[in-house]
Amino acid sequence: MIALFAAAAVATARPDLSRLPEIRREAQITYVDRTGAVIGVRGGKYAPPADLARMPPYVPAAFVSIEDRRFYEHSGFDPVGMARAIVADLGSGKREGASTITQQLAKILFLSADQTLERKATELVYAVQLEQAYSKKQILALYLSRVYFGGGAYGIEAASERYFNKPASKLTVREAATLAGILKSPTHYDPVAEPEKSAERTRLVLDAMAETGAISAAERDKALAARPRVWKDAPTAPAQYFVDWLDAQTRAAVGAPRQDLIVDTTLDLQSEIAAGEAARTVSARFAKQGVSQAAVVSLDGFGRVRAMVGGVDYAKGPFNRAIDAHRQAGSAWKPFVYLTAMEAGRTPDMMVVDEPVTINGWSPRNFEPEFMGSITMETALAHSINTVAARLADEVGRENVAAVAHRLGIASQINTDPAMALGTTLVTPLEMAQAYDAFGNGGYRVVAYGIERIRTFGGQVLFQHRAPPYAQAVLNPPLGEMQRMMRTVMASGTGTHAAIPGYDLAGKTGTTSDYKDAWFCGYTGGLVTVVWTGRDDATPMRRITGATAPSEIWRSYMVTALKHLNNGPIPPGPPAPLPATPTPVTAPAPPETPPQPTPASPP
Repeated sequence: MIALFAAAAVATARPDLSRLPEIRREAQITYVDRTGAVIGVRGGKYAPPADLARMPPYVPAAFVSIEDRRFYEHSGFDPVGMARAIVADLGSGKREGASTITQQLAKILFLSADQTLERKATELVYAVQLEQAYSKKQILALYLSRVYFGGGAYGIEAASERYFNKPASKLTVREAATLAGILKSPTHYDPVAEPEKSAERTRLVLDAMAETGAISAAERDKALAARPRVWKDAPTAPAQYFVDWLDAQTRAAVGAPRQDLIVDTTLDLQSEIAAGEAARTVSARFAKQGVSQAAVVSLDGFGRVRAMVGGVDYAKGPFNRAIDAHRQAGSAWKPFVYLTAMEAGRTPDMMVVDEPVTINGWSPRNFEPEFMGSITMETALAHSINTVAARLADEVGRENVAAVAHRLGIASQINTDPAMALGTTLVTPLEMAQAYDAFGNGGYRVVAYGIERIRTFGGQVLFQHRAPPYAQAVLNPPLGEMQRMMRTVMASGTGTHAAIPGYDLAGKTGTTSDYKDAWFCGYTGGLVTVVWTGRDDATPMRRITGATAPSEIWRSYMVTALKHLNNGPIPPGPPAPLPATPTPVTAPAPPETPPQPTPASPP
């Protein structure tokens, strides 16, 4: 200890230590869901100083009690604590830390982790200067915003969200003690990986809190009996695909941030968690059949992204399959073929024939080996008959089918060879969700979006989403006929596994002929969800169809989403004939209720 003070005295005389260095922090962009819940942060890893006024007093007290119980008495370093540590070292043979919270902060702010006498002496000098420049409250707030809690969480707010899915202002005594206990060793006392060691350390923290008077003995006993939920994975992990997607858009809109910003998004965190859980658990259940990845996109009737999952595990790979993976649509493409036919004057009750057919030397095959013979168009779509779809596209014109798909929201280039009727075009789940949204919102084309506004923490709005003019993409009778046929898909066709009693649902399964891609695209009034499953290396799965894993993911997610996201019966849409070129109509700001459009009142 004498050597340390001597080194500190020498360090104090150095000109470069005569003034406290500037405290630097890169600006952060905080993304919140539609209710204000934090879903992700991009930019610098450190948050602003913790807001102690919003926390229960026992939260900061937990850290003071276990890390530096004389924090409010010392002036940056604690000679009493140092002496106690030396005695403990001599008695146990183990090295015991004696750094105060202020010293720890000095190291975090200005120094490396090198274990040298010079570095330690410099730390002591900076700690004294911090105490002279800032109040104890400011030092503690800054400390709690910068310490590392493991799991990628820097600062108490990030740690509270990571381990307990709540802000620090809502931490219980037990949860606060658990977080305080992590700091001694984020790896050794990780509450996820080392629950028993974490519990032991938590007990020590609670005892220290009782000894310092931060809590009573009764409160300690109550906290010890509590069993809070610790999240194995960060509950917001699935949302990181969505945040990554928006981050590039945010920076394009406002440039490199010079101050902390908040991005209000369209995401619904509860729905996002449900989508992530469904994708992960169902994919695992079908892993033996080759399912290794899944993507989910859920839009409301105005194109607002309510859930986006780009894969089963963001930590293992942030590639966003919802927006960046172009895969064959399979039979989920057929509604575009049938819509083209409906617009050409066909009807669901019109008879067609399921029989062998050859088009330009290509002969499509059905999933089932037998042919059904004479059937209605409604039955053909419900059972996803390939021969009928191929002949139908050839009759109405594949270029016309491509035009209809583009009109509804498909942005990718569409091939027009005979096999296009069966979904050989490469598309993304986001595109498919955009296109299917028109079936469920009354016939209007949407452009999917995720940013409502970008603002500073002071409230200045830097960007506000403005809805583009809505175009009527499909009218009646074709719209109503497609809704009828896709309801039948779920009632008695290939989509029965996705059905949820009590809701007006419609949709379509999709499976490629080689089992490389499987889809389920379904909707109700004002809410559409698209699910894709497959493998990143594009190798075949083993007989995975849209009626299996994708339908199960869709149903599992929608059971949750339908309970709290606005939805209703599928709107029939306006009866006016479809113009050759859709006429844009300026729309008012969309309400939260599902659209019920009329020819003169777009959503």
